[in-house]
Amino acid sequence: MANAPNMVVLTRDNFNQVIENNDIVLIDFWADWCGPCRAFKPIFAAAAARHPEVTFATCDTEDQPELAAAFQVRSIPTLAVFRDKVLLYAQPGMLPGEALDDLVAQAKGLDMAKVHAEIAARQAAAQA
Repeated sequence: MANAPNMVVLTRDNFNQVIENNDIVLIDFWADWCGPCRAFKPIFAAAAARHPEVTFATCDTEDQPELAAAFQVRSIPTLAVFRDKVLLYAQPGMLPGEALDDLVAQAKGLDMAKVHAEIAARQAAAQA
C-alpha cells in the first residue's frame, strides 16, 4: 500500500497521540490473512489520497490485539471513525470508495459542539 502523508500505522503506543492530534481519524482494523482486508487496502489508500486533510490509520489486529479488543473487533475488516476525539462510527465490513467518501463527508459535516453537548448531557444524566 502506498503510504500517503496522512496514513499512519496505529499501535497501542501511538493511539492516543493519533486521536488527540488529528481532527478526523479513520481506522482500518485488518489482518494479513484476511482476503476482504487485502481487497479493502487499495480502496482505503485511494480514499486517503482523496482526503489529505483526514488521517487514515491502519491497525493490524494480529500485531495489536489490545487495540482490537478495546474496539471489540470481532470481524475484519472493521472501520472506525473518530472526530474531535469522539468515536462516531465502528462497523465491520469493507466499503466501496464512494461509501468511504460519504462517511468522510458525514464526519466533516457534523456539528461537533452539539455532539459534545449531547455527550455531556448523557454523562450528567448517568451520574444523577
